[in-house]
Amino acid sequence: MRSTSDTIAAIGLAIGGALGMAGTFVGGDALRETLWTIDGVGIVVATALLTMKYLRLGNDLVAAGFLTFLAGESLLLAGNAAGLQASVPSYAGGIALWAAGLVMVSAQATFALWMRLTGLIAAALFTVSVLMILWGAPLLPTSAPLPALGYPFLVLTFIGWIWTLLRAES
Repeated sequence: MRSTSDTIAAIGLAIGGALGMAGTFVGGDALRETLWTIDGVGIVVATALLTMKYLRLGNDLVAAGFLTFLAGESLLLAGNAAGLQASVPSYAGGIALWAAGLVMVSAQATFALWMRLTGLIAAALFTVSVLMILWGAPLLPTSAPLPALGYPFLVLTFIGWIWTLLRAES
């Protein structure tokens, strides 16, 4: 039987992926900020549970990766209510931590290769976005092609993690 924690983590990742993508493409600041806040809470809950799961399994690097991702998501949550322009500093810090967390989770063969690759691609795209912001590019969280190009790879990684959680013990 699947653990309740795995189920809750899978739901949190699903909510995070779906509402995060939706928030990127909707019009209206209040709706976007609401979707991204719900998305962020789902991801924080999921990554907290995943940190505990992989720590208990003795996979410290993956656990630390999920904890680092959680820290990044917390920074993103802190900036949501400020609006797109005002959230850029916390956004840059948040996606920098996302990138680090994704690299840590993907560094070991804990997950299938395709999940690790999508995570590494997302990490690379977010790293480039952070560097561009730090070097003065006027990027917002909704800017295309970067950072928006990183979101689908992140969501594909989430789908892989969800699949891993749901197939565990089934």
